[in-house]
Amino acid sequence: MRLAGKTALITGAARGIGRAFAEAYIREGARVAIADIDLDRARTSAKELGDSAIAVRMDVADQTSIDTAVAEVIAEFGGIDILINNAALFSAAPIVEIERRDYARLFDINVGGTLFTMQAVARHMIERGKGGKIINMASQAGRRGEALVAVYCATKAAVISLTQSAGLNLIEHGINVNAIAPGVVDGEHWDGVDAFFAKYEGKAPGQKKREVGAAVPFGRMGQAEDLTGMAIFLATDEARYIVAQTYNVDGGNWMS
Repeated sequence: MRLAGKTALITGAARGIGRAFAEAYIREGARVAIADIDLDRARTSAKELGDSAIAVRMDVADQTSIDTAVAEVIAEFGGIDILINNAALFSAAPIVEIERRDYARLFDINVGGTLFTMQAVARHMIERGKGGKIINMASQAGRRGEALVAVYCATKAAVISLTQSAGLNLIEHGINVNAIAPGVVDGEHWDGVDAFFAKYEGKAPGQKKREVGAAVPFGRMGQAEDLTGMAIFLATDEARYIVAQTYNVDGGNWMS
């Protein structure tokens, strides 16, 4: 019960990694707001998780939606102690086929959504005067470029940089900002990722997924549950002296 008495807002939490974080936090005693653009699915997840969870609609590309959702969580829980910026989109294309609208959409959600949700919650934390923990979701893709994933890689590199800057800026208010960089994590989103590589690399459906899983030093793709330990740790007082860092949780794919 390392998070007993704490309240957390997790974006993109109706499914996948965000949902796994919500489950883990509740097991550790926290109350959790499941924020997602798909309110129906968020409500279903909250209902399944029990009385410690609520659902709020949040479109991280819309400032009004961010502000409204943050206000709803504060009104319901009395404050926010922890934020996980998990909402993100993936896309892939060769450099010569990247479309400006896709570029703008990914940066608006992956970078702008992270920055402005972090800003809204940090303002509340500063006003409240109790500090807090902010965890951004980066990626191994933010550590290096990939031939077909230029825009997504760039957005996650920006998340790492934002984490460093925000961490240095907000620690004076007792707010620890850090990030997690997963590797390849299995889940329904990987059906879409696999489809991109099937299109551009001429691979059979499922082939890319098998290849990347076999290439992980640990011996398999990650599962959402593999990330929850770090997410819990960074939200506890045990991590109070950790500032502006991005931790790889990727089965050994990247060392930094």
